[in-house]
Amino acid sequence: MSVSIKFNSASVVTIDGSEYLVLKLPDFEQKAKAQKFAAEQQKPHVAELKQYRDKRSLNANAYAWVLLGKLAAVVGLTPVEIYRELIKNVGDNFEIISVREDAKDQWMTIWRERGLGWVCDELGRGKVDGYCDIVCYYGSSVYDTAQMSRLIEILVQDCHDQGVETLPPEKLNLLIEEWDERTDKFDGRPCADISN
Repeated sequence: MSVSIKFNSASVVTIDGSEYLVLKLPDFEQKAKAQKFAAEQQKPHVAELKQYRDKRSLNANAYAWVLLGKLAAVVGLTPVEIYRELIKNVGDNFEIISVREDAKDQWMTIWRERGLGWVCDELGRGKVDGYCDIVCYYGSSVYDTAQMSRLIEILVQDCHDQGVETLPPEKLNLLIEEWDERTDKFDGRPCADISN
């Protein structure tokens, strides 16, 4: 059984000579999830604790595609072509993988099948003979708030450069604030991208 529980703080306490990790839960919903997990636990489990990040807003998703469509009409590219190029400029959204030369095409095909924004490019020969390095970009479906915000900022700047109308700054700021206030968090890496 797997469960994701949000907590505000944690501490380690000793009770009757045993060490326990104690989590401060923020609300009744998280308490109920924790209680259900504890009641159903029968086998040993492993806990992975990590900082949560806001999931990008679906409104931001729709707005990005509206802008991509407007920009595409001006520059003569498809929205998907523009999106894939923007992905490369977000930063902190890629890994460099070393792959055998004879497997690179298959690797790149599998990576790209994850979604529209899952882009990869060959960087050249790797450190080991017979291997090449590939930069693999994650699509926006797995972006946190900061990454999605950068994607939109880059897109808005490209629109301004081409004379494409965008939201006024105050409305764009409200959209960004909405990302910060969202309560549902990213809990896995789906295969869909912002096109869905």
